[in-house]
Amino acid sequence: RQVGIFAGAGLHALDHHVARLAEDHANARRLGERLAASPRIVLDLATVQTNIIVFDLTGDAPQAAAIVTRAKERGVLVYAFGPRTIRAVTHLDVSREQCERAAGILVELAERPA
Repeated sequence: RQVGIFAGAGLHALDHHVARLAEDHANARRLGERLAASPRIVLDLATVQTNIIVFDLTGDAPQAAAIVTRAKERGVLVYAFGPRTIRAVTHLDVSREQCERAAGILVELAERPA
């Protein structure tokens, strides 16, 4: 019903932020590469083609909800899609350094004992 609000945001993005999408995609790729290196994170890097990263946790990793909660306490906002699936998104308000920090935190949390 409020499609005009979404359309306005889309138009603003097209007018002002298209050129920097490559930066978001590169940040997502870096984040994905760091996550994929963890033995407790399952991520096919071929799926990281935009600014959205969806990854799974192995059975010996903590549950997704626990990681999301602990990550939020440390300033990293991610979303649990299910008991063992997490989504992360990069965007214009997230720098390369913040993505690198977030990756380190997520790996650390995933590698803690469940």
